[in-house]
Amino acid sequence: MRPFLALFFSSLACVLAQDASPTILSPPGQPLFTGAIGEFEILGNTLVSAQQMFLGTLDKVFIVDKVENNKARIDGHPAWASEFTLDDNSQRPMNAWTNSFCAGGTVLGNGTWLNVGGNSAVTWGGAQAEDSSGSGPYDDPDGGRSIRELAPTSDGQCEWVLGTAMTTRRWYPTVETLQDGTAIIIGGCNNGGYVNDAGQDNPTYEFYPPKGKNPITSPWLSDQLPINLYPLTWLLPSGKLLMQANRATILLDPNSHTEYELDDIPDAIRAYPASAGSIMLPLTPANNWTATVLFCGGTDNDDWSTGWNIAAFPASTSCVTITPDVGKKYTQDDPLPEARSMANLISLPDGRVLCLNGAQTGTAGYGNQSWAVGQSYSDKPALTPVIYDPSAPKGSKWDRTGLKASTVPRMYHSSATLLPDGAVLVSGSNPNSDYNVGSGVKYPTEYRVERFYPSYYNEPRPQPAGLLSQLSYGGPSFDVFLSSDDLSGDAQNAANATVVIIRTGFSTHSMNMGQRFVQLDSTYTAYGENNTATLHVSQVPPNPAILAPGPALLFVVVNGVPSVGVQVMVGSGTIGNQTVLDIGDLPASSYVPAPDGQGGGGGSGSGSQDQSSNGALHRGGGSSSFSLLCLGLGLVFCARTLLTDF
Repeated sequence: MRPFLALFFSSLACVLAQDASPTILSPPGQPLFTGAIGEFEILGNTLVSAQQMFLGTLDKVFIVDKVENNKARIDGHPAWASEFTLDDNSQRPMNAWTNSFCAGGTVLGNGTWLNVGGNSAVTWGGAQAEDSSGSGPYDDPDGGRSIRELAPTSDGQCEWVLGTAMTTRRWYPTVETLQDGTAIIIGGCNNGGYVNDAGQDNPTYEFYPPKGKNPITSPWLSDQLPINLYPLTWLLPSGKLLMQANRATILLDPNSHTEYELDDIPDAIRAYPASAGSIMLPLTPANNWTATVLFCGGTDNDDWSTGWNIAAFPASTSCVTITPDVGKKYTQDDPLPEARSMANLISLPDGRVLCLNGAQTGTAGYGNQSWAVGQSYSDKPALTPVIYDPSAPKGSKWDRTGLKASTVPRMYHSSATLLPDGAVLVSGSNPNSDYNVGSGVKYPTEYRVERFYPSYYNEPRPQPAGLLSQLSYGGPSFDVFLSSDDLSGDAQNAANATVVIIRTGFSTHSMNMGQRFVQLDSTYTAYGENNTATLHVSQVPPNPAILAPGPALLFVVVNGVPSVGVQVMVGSGTIGNQTVLDIGDLPASSYVPAPDGQGGGGGSGSGSQDQSSNGALHRGGGSSSFSLLCLGLGLVFCARTLLTDF
């Protein structure tokens, strides 16, 4: 019976997709894998080293490397891009066309991913090629002005294409998606190096798709030499951009081009190559979707020459936060358990933040100095992850209970991203000028890829019905249905259910550009008779600066356990000003107890099914009620009920 019902549900979803927009998605299932909680599992090797990485579809991760002598080849030359399929760890090489070394990236409002900027053409050993067309052994034209575009698909057929070139060369640029679904491309340099210098500085920004012929100069960015590469940048709910480089912080209005000074960041330098971990903390109804940004680690170093032993210099343990739309001052937060540079901070769907990767001494960068560890400017890998809980009391926000160390050092050029099943994919590490896996190399070019399994991973996952494929900015609320199994047999667990959207971002150089966690407002109607519930869920807050348009993952979390994420489109799915509607009202949360003398029901197939006075669905009943349920309650919820009952 189950295969028939699954086919029925699939056909039903297709019919609905033709008749309505947004469509109702099939309920998410359970993860395909199991893992050792709190541990890393090595999955195998990637085709190219993951200097840059992002989740493009539910089962495809895309990896971009710098040009180097990878064994994987495409069209007669080494590959420096690939597609990684999560279901079976299969891979295929891809053409990135130009040298993407230390590029930036983000996703546009129409779902197109960008890979922006890079290095000149190189040859053996990473040396600059004489011919910028890249006709040498690597076939890698100059990527400094390149914008590479990818429209991800799950069929293994999508390819990178070159978009309109930038106005100027940018190596180490930051990219952020704006509220109209366009991208702002910030800073960089012409020729690279450990840090920037006035002779090659590019203290400007521009937009993509282009909004003018000339880039806009940022006086602030110019003033932050030599630490102004990969400036740490976030779109704020106010529509301004928080930008941090060297020790200085500003708000930038990208429309008027006005810069507003905030306080200097304390304790350490955080931007590249100090490369602190940084993240915007969850935007929730409880904090009125107010942005607070956390910075952890980096280095308290002011000597950016390379004539001394940088690799032995201790990294910082300092963590600070700032809430820039509210005030200009930083606040001290709980320090890291150990010093760390090059840390990745990853939003988990339960609201916590995973900190992993990096080193306890030194900074990003590599070179042939006598003091370097091989070529690495860092040493003492930070192998054990730690988790930050924004809701925990001060003094107890960091916890590593039950967490095990990785066996793979993740040094310079590592990356990490959240996956739809709630695991975290970790790959990369390559503090070398070219492919280097020789005997005795302490930190080789790293191809091993790992999954990290958070505490919730092996728990039975909620399988909510009624999730929408597309969310608007404001507008009518929608209902999500939770079974008795979803609620662990207790309807009152609906009080501990949330609906969250996560943009996983573009991971490179300790940043996940564009990463964002937004909790939608919701209430519930819970039914004691059969321990089911309906979540009444608001659309995205009516402000595209809270969550820029484009693809994202949606999770329903019950008692800290997330569903498998589904991919949704936030906004119109197009680039341009987004329609903003008044937010729909939500009914008050309520609990409908079981009638006197009746228990709570043993599962989703027990009890009866009716409709409450506020229109919320009250679920129960078996397959014999098929026709009545379909007529009275809607086909999607009917199919979910039948799939559960059979």
